[in-house]
Amino acid sequence: MSHKFTKIAVLLVCISALQSFSISAFSSTPAFRNPDLPLEQRLDDLVSQLTIDEKIGQLMMATPAIPRLGIPAYDWWNEALHGVARNGVATVYPQAIGLAATWNPELHQRVADSIATEARAKNNELLRTSKTGNTKRYQGLTIWSPNINIFRDPRWGRGQETYGEDPLLTSELGVAFVRGLQGDDPRYLKTVATIKHYAVHSGPEPLRHRFNAISSERDLWETYLPAFEAGIVEGRAGSLMSAYNAINGIPAPAHRELLTDILRDKWGFEGAVVSDVGGIADIWRPKAHLYSKDAAEASAAAIKAGNELASDKTYEALPDALKRGLITETEIDTALRRLLKLLFRLGHFDPPDRVPYRGIPISENDSPAHDALALEAARQSLVLLKNDGALPLDAKKLAGKTVAILGPAGFEESTIIGNYAGTPSRKVTLADGIRAKLESKGVRVLAEPAVPLVKGFRVTGDAIPDGVLFTDATRATPGLKAEVFSNEKQDSKKPNLVGNLVATQMQTQIDLQWDETQPAGEIPITHASIRWTGVMVPKITGEYTLGVVSEGAMRLYINDKRVIDFWRRDAERPLSTTITLNAGQTYDIRIEYVQLTRKGRVQLGWIAPGNNDAHDRAMAAARAADHIILTLGITPDLEGESMTVTAEGFTGGDRLTLQLPETQRVLLDQIAALKKPVILVLTGGAAIAFDDAKANAALFAWYYGQRGADAVAEALLGETNPAGRLPVTFYKNDGDLPPFEDYSMANRTYRYFTGKPLYAFGHGLSYTTFEYQNLALQTNATGGVTAKVTIKNTGARDGDEVVQIYATAKNAPVPMPLRQLAGFKRVTLKADETATVEIEIPFARLRRWDEANKRYTVDACDWLFAAGPASDNPALTANYKTR
Repeated sequence: MSHKFTKIAVLLVCISALQSFSISAFSSTPAFRNPDLPLEQRLDDLVSQLTIDEKIGQLMMATPAIPRLGIPAYDWWNEALHGVARNGVATVYPQAIGLAATWNPELHQRVADSIATEARAKNNELLRTSKTGNTKRYQGLTIWSPNINIFRDPRWGRGQETYGEDPLLTSELGVAFVRGLQGDDPRYLKTVATIKHYAVHSGPEPLRHRFNAISSERDLWETYLPAFEAGIVEGRAGSLMSAYNAINGIPAPAHRELLTDILRDKWGFEGAVVSDVGGIADIWRPKAHLYSKDAAEASAAAIKAGNELASDKTYEALPDALKRGLITETEIDTALRRLLKLLFRLGHFDPPDRVPYRGIPISENDSPAHDALALEAARQSLVLLKNDGALPLDAKKLAGKTVAILGPAGFEESTIIGNYAGTPSRKVTLADGIRAKLESKGVRVLAEPAVPLVKGFRVTGDAIPDGVLFTDATRATPGLKAEVFSNEKQDSKKPNLVGNLVATQMQTQIDLQWDETQPAGEIPITHASIRWTGVMVPKITGEYTLGVVSEGAMRLYINDKRVIDFWRRDAERPLSTTITLNAGQTYDIRIEYVQLTRKGRVQLGWIAPGNNDAHDRAMAAARAADHIILTLGITPDLEGESMTVTAEGFTGGDRLTLQLPETQRVLLDQIAALKKPVILVLTGGAAIAFDDAKANAALFAWYYGQRGADAVAEALLGETNPAGRLPVTFYKNDGDLPPFEDYSMANRTYRYFTGKPLYAFGHGLSYTTFEYQNLALQTNATGGVTAKVTIKNTGARDGDEVVQIYATAKNAPVPMPLRQLAGFKRVTLKADETATVEIEIPFARLRRWDEANKRYTVDACDWLFAAGPASDNPALTANYKTR
């Protein structure tokens, strides 16, 4: 045989061997790992291989690994409300309510897409570097966002997470966010969007685990459910979260009518329902709903109702439920398949090269492009509430003059991020951002916080300023060294400081609060202990009050002398000591803390000599200034989820009043009395009532994200033109609202409120002017009406206008809303430009719930359509008759 034929024979043998190996390897691969098989077949195969204990384990939030099948552990809980949250550095966009103020679904979808990119980048990097493939909390791809609850009452502290008070605006933005998170690949999901909290959920926070929200049929179907329907039917969200509260007497996770009859049978939902954290336990807990007798009964009730995932460990009682005949393995399998289907659609069981999103690198996290998008979102979110011509400021006229930046909100870092946020790579407060912009224009800037945000806030005094705390006597590294320990358990009578060292950090400030719903980085959720060490170098000599706030055991040492000692379990309380310190002298400082409840809380501050003259310094700055920028409002330290806030006017994360805190109202009065130009910049996650006659202009900045300070500074100087619109009504006073616990929509929101608001839903001014010249209505072929509106930019500046169409039923057979948003579009017009804007209005937007026939109907009646820049400003009207 020739050498040539020998080589061919060898090659044929090799090919045959490779084919045999390939066939053998393929045949040994479980069907559930074969991406070429139908999904249902793969699900059948995987479920058939699991034991009942393994099945139950996969129904809980932190699913254990199954080594024999090569399945890693996976935690379902991840957050990305306005950026990837609680997992290190990520792009931080304006809080959800600020994004809603853009009235721009297209922008909103781009933001969500970028968030999904960063979530994938972080997850890909984890899988690339991990030896186990295990995914811990906040590392996964199942995103528990967006929050599409209707913000029915501005006192709810979590309203900042929502898209406001209107069902249509919430629906449009919710659908856009879901689409952005989930991507557009026909087979794989970029991430899983989880719309929440289903349903009829909006406080009160302190009562949420036992509260029963009473809703009429019409309120349920016309206000509380439409955004969820849109998220499922239009957005095709892969997941949905049930609420904590009960609805008309039935806990949300056990509410079969909501979770099966409506969600699956009526809307065609094919995804999975997850409970809120601890929500299944609430079904039976005596201090919660006490709806079921025990955990086994509650677990069975939840799964039978259609709640697949227990976001806790309550389903550990399912074996008992099986023994007692409360549930069948077939019912468990049905729930399990719905959850596993989402993991399959994420590519969880597929080769990485088959999943298009697995190639997103870690460099896509916190990228320059996303930073630019955060700036664009912040610019579009700003709402100009009032302007008598004081804005925009003229940089040329300001050069050489003095501007005072006063007020507490501009100096609080928490206003950058809001709740459910990641860590921005750069934190710029309003005061810093505005100062930098003005000083670059040759303006002299004086900056003072002036007063506390609210009486009773930060009772430890002021945060200890920069340049005082260092890790050691060399003063080379600012801040204190924090050693974080974990412990299996703690004895409340004899707390143990030192456990397993899990992290060493440098912290410039000590102001921490955490629990299962609000983690704090590397600090364990429970049984944490922390020791801070370093030195303190005061800048002035005098008597200092050192203060701490603690829930748990706390000790403070100065030069190894114990000056605060409370080494036992107790509720949150302030502790303080008075001590004389010398300027420039180095004092050793050590703080020891042990967490003894489900919540961790520790804060350090001081009242330095002369610090009680902060108000005097601010007033002196105001008198010396030519212009005053007053930064007022509230922060996420005061409003949010299930908080322990004792400050005046706040409780449990909710607000007791719409009014600006008294400390700030007094400051506003005093500044206004100087009769100087005053520009008010407000922060907050909800409507705030204030005396707008005391300011020449007012700009609402929300919780503005990592580029919001730059956006505000640009807007103040006219480099950009604000065009955000309010997604909520700003009421004049507390008396305008029904009781907070009342879930009836009567006299709530612009749709039903009969009074005169401070600022209406949809309100927002511009530096230019727009003229509405024509409104035409025409029935279209797609089952609705097309509104054509001609508008002209009649000012000297380019700008955006948000064209809003409202509909009012004139002779309906039953009471209807006073007005309801039927369509909107944000458009950009150059100075002197005219455009005709077309807005499609499906007839379904005019529907109401027919209680007698249990269905939606569109009445044959006369409708008044109004086009304008806000709900209270109908620039043009036209009549239309539905048949």
